[in-house]
Amino acid sequence: MATFLVTGGAGFIGSHIVEELVRRGESVRVLDNLSTGREENLVSVQGRIAWYKSDIRDLEHIRPRFEGTDYVIHLAALSSVPSSIADPHTANAINIDGTLNVLIAAREAGVRRVIFASSAAVYGDSPHLPRVESQEPQPLSPYGLTKLAGELYCKLFANVYGLEAVALRYFNVYGPRQDPRSPYSGVLSVFFSAYLRNQTPTINGDGQQTRDFVYVGNIVDATLRACTAEGASGQVMNVGTGGRYTLNATIRALDAIFGRQTKPRYAPPREGDVLHSQADISLAKRLLGYEPKVGFEEGLRRSLEWYRGTVQ
Repeated sequence: MATFLVTGGAGFIGSHIVEELVRRGESVRVLDNLSTGREENLVSVQGRIAWYKSDIRDLEHIRPRFEGTDYVIHLAALSSVPSSIADPHTANAINIDGTLNVLIAAREAGVRRVIFASSAAVYGDSPHLPRVESQEPQPLSPYGLTKLAGELYCKLFANVYGLEAVALRYFNVYGPRQDPRSPYSGVLSVFFSAYLRNQTPTINGDGQQTRDFVYVGNIVDATLRACTAEGASGQVMNVGTGGRYTLNATIRALDAIFGRQTKPRYAPPREGDVLHSQADISLAKRLLGYEPKVGFEEGLRRSLEWYRGTVQ
């Protein structure tokens, strides 16, 4: 049995990772300041994890939580593009300074490996598709820039200090527990909420923009593989599906599930949003043995089951 520390473990992605680790019989510590995470996300593992309400910006406070930890999965972040544009200073403090604190604490504690949750936002809006890790990053927002800085810090700590670290560029993650009321939420959670309330979904832009939507279960699988995969330390890898869907096609897919025909409302594009996104997952397949097991339509159906029970 290994000991895992999950920063941001009460969040959307983090809670799924925590649940899977508990299911596997691992020892799990969760560190979250609950700025976007929710304690109810961890109800299913209550009493089986160590829980710490802490902020990664406070190095002295988080240091003791790393002692005796084998693996750190670092998800805590300000993960909203619009919020990072409105307040780049806070985005910098959480995503860069906070990540540096996590790496320092992990190195001091003798952690075996850190997994850093990066983002496809580092690529910006390059016309080259699918996105390949070797292409030049061109972030369009402070959020994308801070994630790129986090990757570089991971590489530096691996090369200079010998701390094993892997950065995973998550693409457009969706699934149960993604809160449609939050400004940090992905578009699919907002669509689900609109459909279940019989409201007209809103698309920012013309709907022809594309996304590589990846079900959260696939993200969990790739992240846990990265903890122990040989040859992965110091690497940056895409985690998506390798496919892409327009938002208009996504509405049609939801129409098919709900048995209706919807005419979405179109609004101006959001500042900092990219037009097209698609992952080349060849590197993750080779180094992690990663293969997305849950496809788009199946992921939508699994998500719907959860949203039906939560949307009022």
